[in-house]
Amino acid sequence: MSSKKHWSPGSDVAVQSVERSERGGWIVSGVLAPNGICPDCGLHSRRRHGWRRRRLQDYPAHGDEVTVDLAICRWRCQAPACPRRTFSDQIASIARPFARRTSRVGEIVTHLGHATGGRPAERLLHRLGLGVSDDTVLRQLKNRAQDSGESPTVIGIDDWSWRKSQTYG
Repeated sequence: MSSKKHWSPGSDVAVQSVERSERGGWIVSGVLAPNGICPDCGLHSRRRHGWRRRRLQDYPAHGDEVTVDLAICRWRCQAPACPRRTFSDQIASIARPFARRTSRVGEIVTHLGHATGGRPAERLLHRLGLGVSDDTVLRQLKNRAQDSGESPTVIGIDDWSWRKSQTYG
């Protein structure tokens, strides 16, 4: 392989290695570019607290699953008034907080779930090499709908009853 650039899930990830896993998939090891900016107070920190690993499901390659294994730096916040003592670098361009798959895989799951529904999207995603259950597809749709829209201000009711349980209008 001459270049590992096409294995990168984002522009701020430096790919270190691409290896075959025991289960037959690919593991892409990478390092996120450290920035050390506290999300609460915005102060730039130079005190490194350690590292943590984050594993994300990414697009399949040649029919095999791809797992992105990122090394993310943890920092200490040096502001005395800040309530956050430690924090890690954010990877918002690659994945949402606490996500198990990259944002680009999440978009595919959302689009197929919206177009086809839970079980048909699950079958199609398995054929594409993305192992996602129908419950995950529906949960992804529900989370995206909550994030994107405003709550309704007026809700209309279309039916009423003239007599209880007998005549409806």
